Amino acid sequence: MKIAILGAGALGCAIGAALTEGGNEVWLLNRSVAHVAAMRRDGLRVDDPNGSRQVSVRATTRAAEAGAVDLVVVLVKSFHTEAAMRGAMELIGPETRVLSLQNGLGHEDVLADIVGRERVLAGKTYVGGVMRSPGHIESGVAGKATYIGELDGQVTSRAIAIADTFTAAGLATTVSDNIVGTMWDKLLVNVATGALTGTTGLTYGQLYDEPLLKATALAAVAEAMAVARAAGVTLSTTDPERAWTLAGEGLSPAFKTSMLQSLEKGSITEIDFINGAVVRWGKRHSVPTPVNTTLVACIKGIERAMTDRQHSNTLHGTKETTA
Repeated sequence: MKIAILGAGALGCAIGAALTEGGNEVWLLNRSVAHVAAMRRDGLRVDDPNGSRQVSVRATTRAAEAGAVDLVVVLVKSFHTEAAMRGAMELIGPETRVLSLQNGLGHEDVLADIVGRERVLAGKTYVGGVMRSPGHIESGVAGKATYIGELDGQVTSRAIAIADTFTAAGLATTVSDNIVGTMWDKLLVNVATGALTGTTGLTYGQLYDEPLLKATALAAVAEAMAVARAAGVTLSTTDPERAWTLAGEGLSPAFKTSMLQSLEKGSITEIDFINGAVVRWGKRHSVPTPVNTTLVACIKGIERAMTDRQHSNTLHGTKETTA
């Protein structure tokens, strides 16, 4: 299958490397010239529990170089979805499908407005990835599930074909007939860990060593579950502990959430599409969400301080270094 990963950062490269090694023609698209140049020159270095290896990949900053593909996997940051897809229309051919595996809720509607709802599938993945340096990632694929599905809940041949391709490449993938519920299931995992690690700077291993933080995580997940129930969403579990456990399952203690990685790079986060989505849906269905509201406020405060520092450094001609 010819596949384009739109937004080949840490997670996109982890998935793209697996699909490449599975025998597919995979194009890794990223705006970072340094990241793409490193991959084109040396291949993608992938570290995982089996060691470190170089994977020969196709990488580009330009969708036109890849041309029309069978499948576009969208993994850009939530707030870049519209601009990234509109800037990559050369990937879209007559039979191209577009699959969002992004964190949070609402991307499918954005994509449908651009490429047509009939092309769009939704999904969630528990695969992990950390960017070590340009062209170098740490990958967490083994034992991590991926779920995809049609927006109308039908189990179609095209969804099955995508799932089979992913599974054959070591990305265990299931077709869901309740993709909205599946998306909420993944949202619960992000709610459990993302904002807490973003506010504290802790890795997964450190987070899971702190009982007070676990209690806060479970409270945030319980709120989200209450919101989902009020919205008529069918979840796979009613136990907040399940989301907490699933979040770190199979990942190295040194792994960092994507939210923490964003802040360490000096970038704004996807908080509006994760805990912020819980708050919005809570207001819509009259369910109070004080814990998630507080977490959103804390991350917004960190983002404000970060952007103010960057602005100040620019005015004074200095450059802030980030991890």
